[in-house]
Amino acid sequence: MTKIMLIDDDPSLQSLIEQIVKQNGYEFCSASNGADGLQMLREQRPDLLILDVMLPDINGFELCTTIRAEGRRIAIIFLSAKGDIVDKSVGFKAGADDYLVKPFLNEELLLRIKAHLRRAQQGKPEVGTVPRKLGSYQVGELELFFGKYEVWLRSQKVALSSREFELLELLASDPGNVFTREQILGHIWGDKEIPDPNSVTVFVRKIREKIEDDPSRPRYLITVWRIGYKLADRF
Repeated sequence: MTKIMLIDDDPSLQSLIEQIVKQNGYEFCSASNGADGLQMLREQRPDLLILDVMLPDINGFELCTTIRAEGRRIAIIFLSAKGDIVDKSVGFKAGADDYLVKPFLNEELLLRIKAHLRRAQQGKPEVGTVPRKLGSYQVGELELFFGKYEVWLRSQKVALSSREFELLELLASDPGNVFTREQILGHIWGDKEIPDPNSVTVFVRKIREKIEDDPSRPRYLITVWRIGYKLADRF
């Protein structure tokens, strides 16, 4: 059975996440500090880790760095009360796959858990990379050619910037499934400093202006409220 692990020293949050996880058919284990959590991670080998940034013995960023240094590819979702772009950037540089700000909706955490587990089961690479696909992806009258920085709409080439293409290519790597804003930021900028926390919104708007008949009512690049974006897999 799929196992979710939490490292957090807040008993009420432990209880809440345990309830969310178990009600949805997953096993659950938790630790209250970094040292115990690292040992439990090695012994329990969970499928996904939810990691608090502020721990009593070590901060979550340092713990995440240690986990990645050991070669562990487990999906890691950070929890933090700090939602500014600097903290998110530090988290992704440490090796996180996602970053969720407290307080959060139970449904949002569950959606993110399911998305990361699904990609792990499908053999998807970690955030920051696009699957090395060949060929193209087509939906409706839109066609994207992987690795070629080419998008065509109704047999006409669409003039996208490199980052606009990379955003669209990331969504096309798993059409129909939701990518969070944090995943998109981590993919496009990687270890580089992110210039503006609203960059994803800006890029999405620019792409829609180029590929949608009505950018205010998109059919291809779809917003999933409070979560992120997805590329349509059918009409």
